[in-house]
Amino acid sequence: MAINTFRFLVLGGTGSIGFAFTQELLRHQEQVALLVRNKQKALKLFGPQPTLQLIEGDAQDGELLKKLGAEATHIFHGVNYPYGKWQGNMERVTQHVIEAAAINKATIFFPGNIYNFGLIKVIAEETSPNPTTKKGAIRVKLEQLLRQAAEQNQCRVITLRLPDFWGPNVMNEGIAPVFRGALAGKPMPWLYRNDIPHQLVYTPDAAHAFYELAKLPQQAAYTEYNYAGEVVPSTKQWQAQIAEIAGTQAKYKVYPGWLFKWMGLFSPNMREISEMGYLWQNTILLNDEKLRHTLPNLKRTPMQQAIAETLAWHRRELVS
Repeated sequence: MAINTFRFLVLGGTGSIGFAFTQELLRHQEQVALLVRNKQKALKLFGPQPTLQLIEGDAQDGELLKKLGAEATHIFHGVNYPYGKWQGNMERVTQHVIEAAAINKATIFFPGNIYNFGLIKVIAEETSPNPTTKKGAIRVKLEQLLRQAAEQNQCRVITLRLPDFWGPNVMNEGIAPVFRGALAGKPMPWLYRNDIPHQLVYTPDAAHAFYELAKLPQQAAYTEYNYAGEVVPSTKQWQAQIAEIAGTQAKYKVYPGWLFKWMGLFSPNMREISEMGYLWQNTILLNDEKLRHTLPNLKRTPMQQAIAETLAWHRRELVS
């Protein structure tokens, strides 16, 4: 049985972080309502689970979200859109989440990222936002909305800021081709540079951190933590480890920055990637001393185990 009386509403549960968090909740037999646009996709990912309720709908449906929020103690805001659709959509859906949480003064869990700060070496919780891109400015606005709602006593908010993430069901074009390339013995792609240290977090570890934060006693209305994950010496070294565990010869492919600038002349999606190029050209690190002090027993999955689990997930997907 569940160890508490939580009821979680998860938005974005078939995406990268939302999938991992839903799996974490189900392992602990928590009551989970999952709002999805494609019920069959969710069933394939999770299968039938006694504590999981699947609701088909769209998080942009404010009235539906309020109805579901009235029964929730925690709302996980994992909704995301392709880069080109962030403008308008991300702010609107975040406002809907706030209104849904306000009904029951629920706690909103929000996965933050590093876009808010532009090019900076180290990010702490007290680091001031300094976005240098359109998407960075949007992320700052979303967090401002959440903070304001919490300070107005509409809800509580816990933001867990994450670096680049990877793991089972992380299907973005930066990560999935690395694992699929390793399994097939084909080149593992990366953007800009693969020869510098890079900070990564394994999504099940981030999900576990969120769940541990949910179990803490009442905190401030708005709380922010960084989760640093692990820094690999270089992306190339990390990819070599992936290939070794996959049992194939490591092969690499690095897409240079000029390519995205040139393609951006014709493709909005390529322009979006080009704008964010500094993230792959530099090493940007999160400092998570605050989280380590709050959750001193928090542990990371060993890298070899995490890679093996992710490769196994992709193997199953490729044959299913």
